[in-house]
Amino acid sequence: MKQTSLEDFMELEEQNKELEKLVSIEVEKNRQKDEIMFQQNKMAAMGEMLNNIAHQWRQPLMEISALFIPLEAKINYEKKIDNKELLEAIHSLNDITKYMSNTIDDFKDFFATEKQKTEFRLSEQINLSMGILSSGLKKDGIQLEIIIKKNPIIYAYKNEYTQVLLNLINNAKDELIQKKIKDPKIIITLSSDSLNAILSVEDNAGGIKVKPIENIFKPFFTYGKKNGTGIGLFMAKLIIENNMNGKLLAANKNSGAIFKITTPKK
Repeated sequence: MKQTSLEDFMELEEQNKELEKLVSIEVEKNRQKDEIMFQQNKMAAMGEMLNNIAHQWRQPLMEISALFIPLEAKINYEKKIDNKELLEAIHSLNDITKYMSNTIDDFKDFFATEKQKTEFRLSEQINLSMGILSSGLKKDGIQLEIIIKKNPIIYAYKNEYTQVLLNLINNAKDELIQKKIKDPKIIITLSSDSLNAILSVEDNAGGIKVKPIENIFKPFFTYGKKNGTGIGLFMAKLIIENNMNGKLLAANKNSGAIFKITTPKK
């Protein structure tokens, strides 16, 4: 009886070893699939990032042009240029060119494996985003409302957070324009609770019709955009949840969609 039990045990041990081998093989297969999927997403995202650079540079280039048009007109009509006006134009030019330079650095570092977290107030990132997007929003007649209930400090990847915020605002802008919404509006609200900083981007574009709504975060999923790659929201969620231990959620509220970024406070 004891001999039989020993044989059974040895047979079971051998089966366990075979099972471990099979599990190990399947785990490696899944890891390779994930790696391929990540590389595919990365390449598609890089294409979208290049488009974003072009999109983000278009507005500051227009603003640079707008800075010099009145100065050029005064020179052409031999009018005196006030030193204060000239200095303001120079300071604005410095801010714009600095932003354009930082944009290149931001996108260059977007896929870097080693990144450094820093402390920053979320209001700074809102101001940075508005510095580049406000003129475009005004041009399209989109009202922007910023509500700062609290101004928390977080310890995270500053550039990536800004990219996510820009993505959400641009998505809202595109929806408002595409649907030709009367009195279009985007509301950015900043607040916090005891543990987290909370930033939301809300629009009045009629809401998200996709069900379940979480599908909008899937890679290559597009919802109504003619030329969309489906990478923007997928990458945004990846950045917030994988790189910053936060949450990016979407919901329908009132007459539009609301995206909420929750990240741990410092």
